[in-house]
Amino acid sequence: MTRAFLVVMDSVGCGGAPDAAEFFNGATPDTGANTLLHIAQACAEGRAEEGRSGPLKMPVLDALGLGEAVRLASGERAPGLDAAPTGRFGAATEVSPGKDTPSGHWELAGVPVPWDWHYFPNTHPAFPEEVTRAACEAAGTEGILGNCHASGTRILADLGAEHMRTGWPICYTSADSVFQIAAHEETFGEARLQDLCKTLAPMLHQMKVGRVISRPFVGSAEEGFTRTTNRHDYAIAPPEPTLCDWVQGAGRRVQAVGKIGDIFSMQGIDEVRKGRDAVLMDHLFDFVDEAPDGSLTFANFVEFDSLYGHRRDVSGYAAALEWFDACIGRLLPKLREGDLLLLTADHGNDPTWTGTDHTRERVPVLCAGVGAGSIGQVAFADVAASVAAHLGVPSRGPGRSFL
Repeated sequence: MTRAFLVVMDSVGCGGAPDAAEFFNGATPDTGANTLLHIAQACAEGRAEEGRSGPLKMPVLDALGLGEAVRLASGERAPGLDAAPTGRFGAATEVSPGKDTPSGHWELAGVPVPWDWHYFPNTHPAFPEEVTRAACEAAGTEGILGNCHASGTRILADLGAEHMRTGWPICYTSADSVFQIAAHEETFGEARLQDLCKTLAPMLHQMKVGRVISRPFVGSAEEGFTRTTNRHDYAIAPPEPTLCDWVQGAGRRVQAVGKIGDIFSMQGIDEVRKGRDAVLMDHLFDFVDEAPDGSLTFANFVEFDSLYGHRRDVSGYAAALEWFDACIGRLLPKLREGDLLLLTADHGNDPTWTGTDHTRERVPVLCAGVGAGSIGQVAFADVAASVAAHLGVPSRGPGRSFL
């Protein structure tokens, strides 16, 4: 019996989305955004020299077809990504009306989003009075801090000390469909923060806000504030059974690595392992060693997006890509005969682009263990159908297998 490992490189887009002009960073449309191409160009031109140096080095993924995926998606050739592919490769196009984490992951798992997400306006206050009132009541406070669009790190620098003084939660949003709450793990309490998010989530999900996100932090005004790894996403549930449900419903096991459990509200998932990306890579290696026949391991590596894309850190993003490539190079020989490793992404987050938001892009699709050759341009939902076909599990939804 075969196994499947579906790995999402969060935000590692490759340009060319046909509807990019309909998505924006501020007033600038995403037309021309291309995460991989622009990182590779910056490296080749010596503009990504902090903590690493020279052209972008991703020989393992390039051998699977990464450079060719960029060309398929956008018609552009990325400097340094010019290997002759030895794996199956293609580029996938999203149809869901969002460039966010749930939209991308759900569609990759076979379920395009059937509604428009609710986004809070970039005003102050950003939240309706009923949301603010519910947050105060649930927190047991007279008010909230923030109530605006903000960078998660910047708002801690701006309001962390006031939060410590007042005990009021810091509530903020972004260009994504999210309601985020930051609070100090020790003085406010992590359990209290999680309870607050869980209490507010049903109301916000009813509004079609995609996620309520807890953002615990530690530190002091004197030493500065730092977010911890105890973030939790309370996501709206997928509207239909996803790939995870298909596999679990066939009596197979589904393991999740990273924030997959949060994204799918634990539907169709048997086990979750979390941590920073370096720890997640260890978990992925463990599952390659331990996962039972017929199982699906679904992983998300978020730090490309959270640490480097949103912060427009080209050098950091390039270094993370090179680290990931080296890890996959060590992983490939551990795969068993009949295993499928499918590497893809959920959206773009071009660190050379204006603003701080995700960018609307096609994404690479790279397959190891199933031969070589181009699959061409495919749909996000085709990823789910292909994984299901590899596992011999019935699929639902609009996707068609490219294997």
